[in-house]
Amino acid sequence: MKDFDYYAPTEVVFGKDSEKEIGRLLRKYGAHKVLVHYGGISAEKSGLLDVVRKQLDEAGIPFIELGGVVPNPVLSKVHEGIRILRSGNVDFVLAVGGGSVIDSAKAIAYGLVYDGDVWDFFLQKSGRGRRLSGWCRSYDSCGR
Repeated sequence: MKDFDYYAPTEVVFGKDSEKEIGRLLRKYGAHKVLVHYGGISAEKSGLLDVVRKQLDEAGIPFIELGGVVPNPVLSKVHEGIRILRSGNVDFVLAVGGGSVIDSAKAIAYGLVYDGDVWDFFLQKSGRGRRLSGWCRSYDSCGR
């Protein structure tokens, strides 16, 4: 096994009423414009997205939404998110949902600061760190 250091400064906030801390947390991290990234029907039907929108509005933080994350996220959705971040001066990705949403949001954030194709991280071609996990395993099945 090769030696490596892995540093991933990600804060995951989970628990009852934690969505009501969004504004405070985003200000803590200096967010100016946010990509709200989520799956679909359950986030909307549960009212969670309405709470998130309200918190962002009350905090005075503009946002763009990108929904439609599916289990085993597709690469085309990640590329869409990267385009949104690059074209809209978005400086923060807020994952609203479970594991697939979090995985997709992480890939979008990686892709923003990487000049190559974000898929390089999954193929271990990036030369940076280890392979990303928690994603679909087949290049073709990831919406490429």
